[in-house]
Amino acid sequence: MRKWLFFMVLLIVAGLMFGKVNFASTQMTPAAEREFMLNKLVEFSKKTGIGVEFLNFEYPQLYSRLQAEIRAGKNTLNLIADLQGNLYIMASEGFLSDLKDLKFEGKTFIETLEKFAYVKGEKVFIPWLQATYVMAVNKKAFDYLPRGLSKEDVIRGTEKWTYDALLEWAKNIYEKTKQPLLGFPIGPKGLWHRFLHGYIYPSFTGAQALKFDSVRAVEMWNYLKELFKYVHPASSTWDGMADPLLREEVWIAWDHTARLKPAIVEKPNDFVVVPVPRGPMGRGYIIVLVGLAIPKGADFEEPAKVIDFLTSPEMQVEILKNVGFFPVVQEAVGAVPEGALRVLAEGVINQSATKDSVVSFIPSLGSKSGEFTETYRMAFTRIVFQGEDPAKVVKELGERIRQLFKESGAELPEPDASLF
Repeated sequence: MRKWLFFMVLLIVAGLMFGKVNFASTQMTPAAEREFMLNKLVEFSKKTGIGVEFLNFEYPQLYSRLQAEIRAGKNTLNLIADLQGNLYIMASEGFLSDLKDLKFEGKTFIETLEKFAYVKGEKVFIPWLQATYVMAVNKKAFDYLPRGLSKEDVIRGTEKWTYDALLEWAKNIYEKTKQPLLGFPIGPKGLWHRFLHGYIYPSFTGAQALKFDSVRAVEMWNYLKELFKYVHPASSTWDGMADPLLREEVWIAWDHTARLKPAIVEKPNDFVVVPVPRGPMGRGYIIVLVGLAIPKGADFEEPAKVIDFLTSPEMQVEILKNVGFFPVVQEAVGAVPEGALRVLAEGVINQSATKDSVVSFIPSLGSKSGEFTETYRMAFTRIVFQGEDPAKVVKELGERIRQLFKESGAELPEPDASLF
C-alpha cells in the first residue's frame, strides 16, 4: 500500500514538474498514421519529459468537447489539430487563443499558408500539414519550350509561366512531334472538376463560384477550347495521370500529388513536379491545410514545445515519408532525401511559395458537393466537347451554382470569401 501511494505521489509530482499535453486531432486517425504519431510523440516525451496524450476525434465531437470546456472554464484539451475551415469556425466562436506572439527559431513558414492562419486579426493556428495538386513534366518536354519561357520559369513558377505559355508549349510540342502530349484526368473517377473550380476558374476570374458566369469566365472557357486542340483525346478515359506519364502518352500532366506519386517513384530522374501556370488574376490552386491551435485559457508553454517539434524540418520530412502530407516550412526541403519525395516536395513548396498565389479551399457543401462538382464538369462537356456557346452555358448554370450555397447554408470558400 505504501509503495502504491509513493508511486502515485511520484506520478503527480512528475506531472507537475514536466506538464502534460492533451493533443486532440481530427487528423492521423487511420491506424497506421496514428501508430506513427504515437511513436513520434513517445520520442518527443523521452527527450523533453513532457507527456503527450494523442486523442483522435471526429470534428463534431471535438467541437462539442471544446465548447463544453470553454464554457465551464476548465481546459483539459490544450492542443488542437484540425482542417483550416474547422479551425475558422472554432475561432469565430472564441474557442482559440491568439498565437501571434509565439516564435519558432530555425524555421520559415511558407508565407502563403501563414496568411490563412488569421481570423479577425488574430493568429488562430500554426500551419502544420498541406496537400495539393500540381503539374508533372517529363524532362523531354523542356526541349520544346516556347520562346521567352525557360525551364527555370516553369520550375519556380515565375510570372512568365502562364496559361498562355502552357498553350504555346502544348502547341509547339504537337507541331514538332505530331502528338498531343498534354493530359488531364477527365475520366469518371478523375479529379478534373478540382482543376476547373479550384485552379483555372480562380486564375482567370479570382473566384471559384461567385464569378462563374462573368466575362472573364467566358474568356477562360474560350481559352480551354483552344487548349484542348493539343490535349490527348484519351484524357476523357483517364482517372489518374501516373500511368499515361509512365507510358509517355503525355509529357505534361496535372493531378493530385498522391496520384502522380507512382510515376515519380518509378522514374524520379525522368520527371519534375512544377507549380501550375498563372492566369490574369494570379495562380489559382487548391490547398488542403491542417493547423495546430491552442484553446483559449490553456497555458502555452508545453503545447508550444509540441508545436515546435511537429513543425521541425525533420518531423515534417518524417510526416511526408510516412503519411504523405507535405511540409509547411521551407527548411524541410533540404532535409528531404534525394529521389521521388524530393521531386514532389520541391514542386509543392515552389507552388505554395509563389507570390501570385490565389489559394482555393474546397467548399464544404455537404450533400450538395457532388452537384457542385458535376455542374463544372457539365459546363466543360457542353462548351469544350459539344461546342455550345460559353456565354449561354455559364449564364444557365451560374444561378445553379449560387443556389447550392444558399440551399446548403455553406460559407463561400477562399478565394471568394476574400472578395468581400
